[in-house]
Amino acid sequence: MQQTIETRNSIHQFQPGRPLDGDSVATLARLATTAPTAYNLQNWRLIAVCSEDAKARLKAAAFGQQKIADASAAFLVCGTLAAHRQLAAVLQPSVAAGIVKQAVADAWVAQAGAAHEGNAQLQRDEAMRSASMAAMTLMLAAQHMGLGSCAMGGFDAEAVAREFGLGAQELPVMIVAVGHPAAGNAPQKLRRPLDEVLAVA
Repeated sequence: MQQTIETRNSIHQFQPGRPLDGDSVATLARLATTAPTAYNLQNWRLIAVCSEDAKARLKAAAFGQQKIADASAAFLVCGTLAAHRQLAAVLQPSVAAGIVKQAVADAWVAQAGAAHEGNAQLQRDEAMRSASMAAMTLMLAAQHMGLGSCAMGGFDAEAVAREFGLGAQELPVMIVAVGHPAAGNAPQKLRRPLDEVLAVA
């Protein structure tokens, strides 16, 4: 895993014409959704943009960035607002499997409802956090599978929502382009020294 993390790089040039098969798309999405969420809200949705037509529409909504067209797939990672309202149903499989006790699930539902209901900022913050963790997990999964990836925040959120039929409670957080790196990508950029970013209390 250390090698996967250390070798991951932002890929800006992909080999065009190399689509992912359905199993690979599903595996990437499944692994992305193993990321953690508060209360196990799972307040996200992934849209795998794979067809040439869909990639062209996403490219237009992302200010014409060519990497979307060239990538094997571009995952639109969305966060869900007001996810606390579905939490009881989301937790039920874990209760049925004996992973979470019903009393614990009930407490989580009550706590999440009290905190999130009527608090648009918290709902948005939680959606952003969860979607971002899913996106990072997806990128690490892609790296482990021998693929490259690039996290993209440069897009028109309203255009993306319109083109891909997002609901009123869905927030497009990030695009993750995934595919086979082409020649000419720059190496991983250097990071700040650890003593500038780490404090041990």
